[in-house]
Amino acid sequence: MKVFSSYFVVIHKANAGYPMITIKCANCGREIFRYQKIGKGKLLHCWKSRISRDCSIKVKNEVRCKCGNLIGWDEGKRIKLKRGSFTYSGSKLGK
Repeated sequence: MKVFSSYFVVIHKANAGYPMITIKCANCGREIFRYQKIGKGKLLHCWKSRISRDCSIKVKNEVRCKCGNLIGWDEGKRIKLKRGSFTYSGSKLGK
């Protein structure tokens, strides 16, 4: 894991050819994740291996925005997202 600045952490390089979506806080509009979404379904959780940029704050098992809004819960290999606490933009890859 490399820290480029105090603002975000780059976890891994995104796979070329797959679309990325930007997950933002519903309260303040700040970017929380850049995530590789594969499939047409709802965004219920984020697999940590598909997160390319993480701008969130972790408090115990909670994932929060810098404004304090609860985004979800850390469950090991994935982050379970709280409905209504985030918005996203970008395209999803249909399988």
